[in-house]
Parts: sequence; C-alpha cells; structure tokens
Amino acid sequence: MSNKIDGGLPVSPLLRSTAAATRSPVSSSAPTESVPAMDSLRLTGEATSLLTLQREIASTPAFDEAKVAAVRRALEDGSYRIDAGAIASAMLDFDRQLLG
Repeated sequence: MSNKIDGGLPVSPLLRSTAAATRSPVSSSAPTESVPAMDSLRLTGEATSLLTLQREIASTPAFDEAKVAAVRRALEDGSYRIDAGAIASAMLDFDRQLLG
C-alpha cells in the first residue's frame, strides 16, 4: 500500500491495511504470532521537494540582522526618513492583491 501526499490534506495516522482491521477476533487462549509489517510509504517528488524547502526555511534566520542594525543606527542618528507615499502605495497594492 502506498500513500500519495497531496498538499494540505491530512494524512491518516493509521497506515495499516483494511484487511487487518476486518479479520475476525482471535481467541484469547490461542498463542499470538507477530505479523510482518506490509505497509510502506513512498514520497512523491513534490513531497520530497516540499520537505527540502521546509528544512531550508527552518535553517534561515527569521529577519535580516544587518538591515535591523542599519535602521536602528538611522533612528538613533536621526537620518531615518519615512516615505508616507511609499507606505500608502504599498498598502494600496496589498489591498488590490487581497481583492484579486
């Protein structure tokens, strides 16, 4: 049995085949035997790529330390200038993206 992982769909925690679930109950007096695992999981190329991307993202810093330091220096020495037009333009662009 193999499972294809499609983006966003939850993967069932049960990986046993349905044949194992439909067997009749074994008497408690009978000795138990171990059943060899028959399940397997094969990742698609897309799933493997997503896993690689997830690992890369996890290893990158959450913010650019150099940029934060540059803004901090500009704020401290008073040279930081706020461009209200650029901020308004970016907000309008974002609004247009949300509306589609």
